[in-house]
Amino acid sequence: MNDQTTAPPPIRRPRRRLPKVERGALTGYIIFLMIAFVPIFIWFGCRIEPEANEIAILTRKTGADLPSGQIIATEEGQKGVQLEVLPEGRYFRNPYTWDWEIERITDIPAGKLGIKTRLFGKNLPQGQIIAGEDTKGIVEEVLRPGKYRINQYAYHVEQFDAINIRPGHVGVITMQVGEDVLNTDPAPDHVNTFLVDDGKKGVVAKVLDPGTYYINPYIMNVVEVNLQSQRFEMSGNDVISFLTLDGFTVTVEGTIEFAIKREDSSLLTHRVGDMDDIVKKVILPRTRGFSRIEGSKYPAIDFIVGETRQRFQDTLETHLRERCTDWGVDVKSVLIRKILPPDEIASINRDREVAVQDANKYNQQIQQAKSKAELVKQEMLAIQNKEKVEADTARIKAVIDAEKGQAVRIIAAEKDLDVAKVRFDAATFEAQAVINQAEGQRDAIRVRNIAEAGVLSDQVKAFQSGMTLARFRLYEKVGPRIDTLLTSDGVGGLGQIFTPFLPKAKEVAQ
Repeated sequence: MNDQTTAPPPIRRPRRRLPKVERGALTGYIIFLMIAFVPIFIWFGCRIEPEANEIAILTRKTGADLPSGQIIATEEGQKGVQLEVLPEGRYFRNPYTWDWEIERITDIPAGKLGIKTRLFGKNLPQGQIIAGEDTKGIVEEVLRPGKYRINQYAYHVEQFDAINIRPGHVGVITMQVGEDVLNTDPAPDHVNTFLVDDGKKGVVAKVLDPGTYYINPYIMNVVEVNLQSQRFEMSGNDVISFLTLDGFTVTVEGTIEFAIKREDSSLLTHRVGDMDDIVKKVILPRTRGFSRIEGSKYPAIDFIVGETRQRFQDTLETHLRERCTDWGVDVKSVLIRKILPPDEIASINRDREVAVQDANKYNQQIQQAKSKAELVKQEMLAIQNKEKVEADTARIKAVIDAEKGQAVRIIAAEKDLDVAKVRFDAATFEAQAVINQAEGQRDAIRVRNIAEAGVLSDQVKAFQSGMTLARFRLYEKVGPRIDTLLTSDGVGGLGQIFTPFLPKAKEVAQ
């Protein structure tokens, strides 16, 4: 029997458990951390806060997949970029479900307009460029100056200048969308085939008055046409030359003033072209044709002297007005500034003109001499009148000065008289015042004496004799000092002087 070593069984130690107090503290700590983490997570992980002039574009991470070819989620619960955006403010979204981007809003400045191009929806039908309600393409609505919250993944915004029609101008409209015009049948002569009706492509008869317009350039094309008066100078390459009746070549220089009629501006610009085309195709051919026909009726000398020149100008103006009105051109005036005759006639005419000018010069000298003589005469009359006026002025001035001196002396004497009267009245009043004052003082003294005499009389009556009153006054004065006065009762004493004032025995008894 072999001895085998048996391994001792493993020692199982009991699991140490935390006391209930420690387990509760740990649980509370974990709950506290979770409670503290949730607001932090919501604030920093879920907060969407676009500022002013910003938007938030949301992208959903979970939900139904978009159909094939669709790039924007237009229904709730679909994945992808959402059509609606969040304006400025504060929002909270679950980052597991949502993602977002902060973008600037679309700002259309003043004088501009914005055209939106929808990037989602169905494809446009063949030949159509303006998007419908659920199709891709250019949106007909125009964005005026302002700020818009537009999803850049859903719309592309292109800016254009607003159309500004200046005063004195109109805007000719060319519609770029609508029904195509098919001219399969020849139209009668009186029917206008250049302009189209509403709803069709082409130039329309209606024009835009001066002002600012926000028009979709993909729908309408507007061309500014000047209705103000224009001047066409017949000079240089555009000078008018024609043969006269006697075979001489005469050159005419002048000015034609014209303007485009408002009601015919659309037809004229589409039928003829711009202002240079109007001059070259309408005005200049008719001017040259008329000049060649009308100029061949008169000899060359008639265009230098006589009334033919003025008649040629008036007739040309009438002809151009009649022939250009149907085209929408209003001819205001025609001025023939210069007619250049051939040298063979011009030399004769120059000699004649020199003679006429010399005659005019001599006549002017004669008139100047007459004017000078008349001027001398007028100067002498003026001197004579001046001396007469000066003499009359001196005489009138002397009379006025004498009258003025007399009036001054009279006024001074009257003033002295008035002053003397015032002083006399003042002296009289002062004397009367002195008299009245003396009389008042006299009366006051008399009244005071009478009052004092009455008082003494009443006092004498009260004391029954004047001596009694005198004793009372004496006693009243010397009474307070009687001890110092009556120092001796003997004979010859100072008190003996008051003996007469002492009352008698009878009075004392009484």
